[in-house]
Amino acid sequence: MKIICLISDTFRYDHLGCGGEKGIRTPELDEFAEDSTFFENYYLSSFPTIPAREDFFTGRFSAPFHGWQPLEKDEIVLPEVLSANGYINQLICDNPHLLKGDANYHRGFQAYYWIRGQEGDVYLTRFNYPIEEVMPDDKTREPTRIFGHKLIDIHRWQNWNWQGEEDTFVARTAQTACRWIEDNHKLDNFFLWVDTFDAHEPWDPPAELVRLYDPDYEGIPMLHPNYGPASAYSEAELRNLGAHYAGEITLVSRWLGKVLKKLKEVDIYDETLIVFTTDHGMYLGEHNRTGKSNICKADNRGPWPLYEEITHIPLMVRLPGGEGKGKRVKELVQQVDLMPTILDMADIKDKPPLHGKSLLPLIRGEGGNRPYAFSICGPLAEESLGGIHWSTVQDKEWAYLVGGREEDKEELYRLDKDPAQENNVAGENKDIVRRMKRAYIEFLRSLGAAEGRIRKIEEKK
Repeated sequence: MKIICLISDTFRYDHLGCGGEKGIRTPELDEFAEDSTFFENYYLSSFPTIPAREDFFTGRFSAPFHGWQPLEKDEIVLPEVLSANGYINQLICDNPHLLKGDANYHRGFQAYYWIRGQEGDVYLTRFNYPIEEVMPDDKTREPTRIFGHKLIDIHRWQNWNWQGEEDTFVARTAQTACRWIEDNHKLDNFFLWVDTFDAHEPWDPPAELVRLYDPDYEGIPMLHPNYGPASAYSEAELRNLGAHYAGEITLVSRWLGKVLKKLKEVDIYDETLIVFTTDHGMYLGEHNRTGKSNICKADNRGPWPLYEEITHIPLMVRLPGGEGKGKRVKELVQQVDLMPTILDMADIKDKPPLHGKSLLPLIRGEGGNRPYAFSICGPLAEESLGGIHWSTVQDKEWAYLVGGREEDKEELYRLDKDPAQENNVAGENKDIVRRMKRAYIEFLRSLGAAEGRIRKIEEKK
């Protein structure tokens, strides 16, 4: 079987034309959603970027055990299982975190291709030319510095020679994927993982895409969030920040659409298992936050909760032959479900131990209900801010959030009445809080999480 996974980093559910009400233009992905099974309640499992990739590749929750770290040697990963069953595996990415250092997320792929230069990835220095400031310090991410400069400054210094849309990262990644498809589509069994860091910041789409969403702005372009309080921006600046993100989303849709078109051109679209998804979302001013986590010296709120803007993400799955075409699934599903689904479709019987569940029964209308979704931020970085990791426990009606500093209280939101999660009703619904906390603790124990971490959850009020 032919398998293609298209991964776009940091893609909010509500910024998909067919998934939200933001008015964002994603016609290519909207068309693909109509031709696929669309999962309306798909939630991240481990947060952020690398923990999510570990969940994708292992079918297991990583965050209860560790945070961001290299892929461990004893983990059994999806491309290795497929390779052992006769698949040719290819990784194409511009996401630097999969490959730089000892990350090791290319393990199991017979071939991998890394498009360099994303998010501070310096591959050719050019010190004859000064590194210029692109945004003021208080408007963009701290404390990360490279050669004494901010990430957005390094981005422009490294990618100085862009002349058009074709030079952007998602465009180059998609063009490489299209070329690979041209050169390999006759294979009976292949696994292609296309991982573009867009729509992750820096947000530097063509200017005309930004003007679609903010035509009258005349200030300094807001290309990168501050990972801190949204109050650091004026109303116009915050709107422009959101417009840059929206432009990036439209750009991703356009170029991933070209990959989907290429599958049709070489006549394998209908015989291929195709997945589109992401790792997590992003705050764009909601809850007085921009970014996805707190790394701002001026923000004393400790670790950030995982609200809907972070946890709720898109998933589309197109089975060969179009089975499930146009179906919208309302059941709760998670990132750990991707690997068992692929192995199920590939009819691989000898599976490693998995936490996830195959999505095929849901696509085929055969049940497979998951009562809760658990979205978990791993330890390390979050705990360095003076608290414990935040987690979100979700059912179809409620979202329960627990974690943070000692003084941070549990939070509970009724999603149908308060989708923006602005009115914490934990105090008036203690029975719901107890039920969802109990479900989370039982879940952690079923995975074998450390009792010390579980006790911290139990002690939260």
